[in-house]
Amino acid sequence: MGKEKMAGWGFSDSGIFLAGGPCSAESEEQVLTTASALAGNGVDFLRAGIWKPRTRPGSFEGVGLKGLAWLQTARAETGLKIGTEVAEPSHVEACLEAGLDILWVGARTTTNPFSVQAIADALKGTEIPVLVKNPMNADVGLWIGAIERLANAGLTKLGAIHRGVSSSLEMRYRNAPTWKMPIELMRLMPEIPILCDPSHICGKAELISTIAQEAMDLLFDGLMVEVHPDPPHALSDAAQQLTPAVFLSMIEELKISQEQSDSLPFGKQMSALRDGVDEIDSQLLELISGRMKLVRKMGHLKSRQKVSTLQPHRWQAILEDRVRKGTGLNLSEDFVLQLMQSVHEEAIRQQESDRLNEM
Repeated sequence: MGKEKMAGWGFSDSGIFLAGGPCSAESEEQVLTTASALAGNGVDFLRAGIWKPRTRPGSFEGVGLKGLAWLQTARAETGLKIGTEVAEPSHVEACLEAGLDILWVGARTTTNPFSVQAIADALKGTEIPVLVKNPMNADVGLWIGAIERLANAGLTKLGAIHRGVSSSLEMRYRNAPTWKMPIELMRLMPEIPILCDPSHICGKAELISTIAQEAMDLLFDGLMVEVHPDPPHALSDAAQQLTPAVFLSMIEELKISQEQSDSLPFGKQMSALRDGVDEIDSQLLELISGRMKLVRKMGHLKSRQKVSTLQPHRWQAILEDRVRKGTGLNLSEDFVLQLMQSVHEEAIRQQESDRLNEM
């Protein structure tokens, strides 16, 4: 846990990997004030957006090239390494010329393989560390593909940033945490360090510490947090930025988890509990298999009577009943919905497969 995966990146080797700084560089004074407050407190690099991809024109879209000079001054005066987001080859070229220490690819750019490939081509022959944010939607393959494009260009210092995914549902957060996405990336690419961006997940400053702690509990390698000396007057993402004092206090209070413990009593207790979990999982699979046998028999009956595989009214009734029962058993509504939807999709697949075999 921590910075082991970043060995050789040229950053400090203590604690967790930390990036902090304003959503956008707004003035030289703002950048220097933030850098001075963060320097010497375990922060690995000062982050600041120079080019800001906004949803609609007319909003603040960053200061552009002059912001790079402000970052350079901040590094010279505080010793902090500096980094920013790049979205096209011209950004990469400007950052390399300015000698930035680290770059990241934003979520909107990750969504477009053509844009990622153009950035990868512009970075060929360099050794600069590059972090890749997850795409706007929950597509792990697209995220992995972006990392692979950079790796194919010869880059070896690669990492990922989880910033949540967009959702049309009303929810507490700006972007859904969708922890299963980075967990799957960890499984498929265990060598890649993963940071959490709680600012973009939360959208609200008061929620950030909770998400940051969840990330530590899930063995993330570090955090990238938006920090501004005067959040209420920030030109972008004002609601989700922390003051330097609040940010540093949050870091101090974080509980850093480890994957294993050397405690023998802990090991014995965990082993017994895991055996119980394994047994219940086996029973669950057997029960689901038994459910599918009944579903296939229902499918045969439907087929003979020329009745549709999908039964919308029945499916709605099942969902309402299972959610009611699940929440009564201390399971979240979202979990029960996802579970039943997965079971229903498999039931439909099996019924349709049998129908095709009968044709």
